[in-house]
Amino acid sequence: MSTSISRDELRAAIDGKSVVVVDALPAAAYGRRHLPGALNLVSDDADAAAGNLLPDRGAAVVTYSTDVHCGRGEALAERLRALGYTDVRTYHEGIEDWVGAGLAVEEGHA
Repeated sequence: MSTSISRDELRAAIDGKSVVVVDALPAAAYGRRHLPGALNLVSDDADAAAGNLLPDRGAAVVTYSTDVHCGRGEALAERLRALGYTDVRTYHEGIEDWVGAGLAVEEGHA
Protein backbone atom coordinates (compact mmCIF):
# COMPACT_ATOMS: atom_id res chain seq x y z
CA MET A 1 0.00 0.00 0.00
CA SER A 2 1.30 3.45 -0.86
CA THR A 3 1.95 6.21 1.60
CA SER A 4 -1.17 8.23 2.36
CA ILE A 5 -1.70 11.95 2.34
CA SER A 6 -4.51 13.63 4.25
CA ARG A 7 -6.94 16.14 2.80
CA ASP A 8 -5.34 18.99 4.75
CA GLU A 9 -1.82 18.00 3.65
CA LEU A 10 -2.95 17.71 0.05
CA ARG A 11 -4.75 21.03 0.14
CA ALA A 12 -1.61 22.74 1.47
CA ALA A 13 0.53 21.04 -1.19
CA ILE A 14 -1.86 22.11 -3.97
CA ASP A 15 -1.93 25.68 -2.61
CA GLY A 16 1.87 25.70 -2.43
CA LYS A 17 2.19 24.15 -5.90
CA SER A 18 4.56 21.55 -4.45
CA VAL A 19 2.81 18.46 -5.81
CA VAL A 20 1.56 16.98 -9.06
CA VAL A 21 -1.96 15.65 -8.52
CA VAL A 22 -3.14 12.80 -10.73
CA ASP A 23 -6.75 11.68 -11.05
CA ALA A 24 -6.80 7.92 -11.68
CA LEU A 25 -10.42 7.79 -12.83
CA PRO A 26 -11.51 7.31 -16.45
CA ALA A 27 -11.58 10.39 -18.68
CA ALA A 28 -15.36 10.84 -18.45
CA ALA A 29 -15.31 11.04 -14.64
CA TYR A 30 -12.27 13.33 -14.75
CA GLY A 31 -14.12 15.60 -17.18
CA ARG A 32 -17.09 15.90 -14.83
CA ARG A 33 -14.93 17.05 -11.92
CA HIS A 34 -11.42 16.75 -10.57
CA LEU A 35 -9.18 18.28 -7.93
CA PRO A 36 -7.66 21.67 -8.81
CA GLY A 37 -4.85 21.31 -11.33
CA ALA A 38 -5.14 17.52 -11.48
CA LEU A 39 -3.86 15.62 -14.49
CA ASN A 40 -5.63 12.49 -15.70
CA LEU A 41 -3.96 9.09 -16.03
CA VAL A 42 -5.35 5.60 -15.49
CA SER A 43 -3.07 2.77 -14.42
CA ASP A 44 -3.65 0.82 -17.66
CA ASP A 45 -2.16 3.73 -19.63
CA ALA A 46 0.70 4.51 -17.24
CA ASP A 47 3.39 2.54 -19.06
CA ALA A 48 2.76 4.41 -22.32
CA ALA A 49 1.81 7.87 -21.05
CA ALA A 50 3.48 8.53 -17.69
CA GLY A 51 6.81 9.60 -19.16
CA ASN A 52 5.20 12.39 -21.17
CA LEU A 53 2.67 13.43 -18.55
CA LEU A 54 5.05 13.18 -15.58
CA PRO A 55 8.57 13.70 -16.92
CA ASP A 56 10.21 14.27 -13.49
CA ARG A 57 10.36 10.88 -11.77
CA GLY A 58 11.52 12.57 -8.55
CA ALA A 59 8.61 15.01 -8.31
CA ALA A 60 6.07 14.72 -5.50
CA VAL A 61 3.03 12.97 -7.01
CA VAL A 62 -0.34 12.31 -5.39
CA THR A 63 -2.84 9.95 -6.96
CA TYR A 64 -6.51 9.72 -6.05
CA SER A 65 -9.76 8.23 -7.25
CA THR A 66 -13.34 8.19 -5.94
CA ASP A 67 -13.10 7.15 -2.28
CA VAL A 68 -11.56 4.60 0.10
CA HIS A 69 -13.46 1.79 -1.62
CA CYS A 70 -12.04 2.58 -5.07
CA GLY A 71 -8.63 1.07 -5.75
CA ARG A 72 -7.75 3.05 -8.88
CA GLY A 73 -5.65 5.67 -7.10
CA GLU A 74 -3.67 3.02 -5.25
CA ALA A 75 -3.22 0.93 -8.42
CA LEU A 76 -1.87 3.94 -10.28
CA ALA A 77 0.50 4.78 -7.41
CA GLU A 78 1.85 1.24 -7.45
CA ARG A 79 2.33 1.34 -11.23
CA LEU A 80 4.13 4.70 -11.05
CA ARG A 81 6.49 3.38 -8.39
CA ALA A 82 7.23 0.35 -10.58
CA LEU A 83 8.08 2.79 -13.39
CA GLY A 84 10.65 4.52 -11.18
CA TYR A 85 8.72 7.40 -9.61
CA THR A 86 10.19 7.89 -6.16
CA ASP A 87 7.78 10.20 -4.29
CA VAL A 88 4.25 8.90 -4.82
CA ARG A 89 1.47 9.13 -2.26
CA THR A 90 -2.24 8.42 -2.43
CA TYR A 91 -5.17 10.48 -1.22
CA HIS A 92 -7.20 7.40 -0.33
CA GLU A 93 -10.34 9.29 0.68
CA GLY A 94 -10.60 10.62 -2.87
CA ILE A 95 -12.70 13.21 -4.57
CA GLU A 96 -15.82 12.32 -2.58
CA ASP A 97 -14.05 13.36 0.63
CA TRP A 98 -12.77 16.55 -1.03
CA VAL A 99 -16.24 17.52 -2.26
CA GLY A 100 -17.82 16.51 1.05
CA ALA A 101 -15.53 19.00 2.78
CA GLY A 102 -16.84 21.76 0.51
CA LEU A 103 -13.56 22.24 -1.34
CA ALA A 104 -13.47 23.49 -4.91
CA VAL A 105 -13.13 21.21 -7.91
CA GLU A 106 -12.51 21.91 -11.58
CA GLU A 107 -14.76 20.73 -14.39
CA GLY A 108 -13.92 19.79 -17.94
CA HIS A 109 -10.70 18.54 -19.40
CA ALA A 110 -7.57 20.46 -18.44
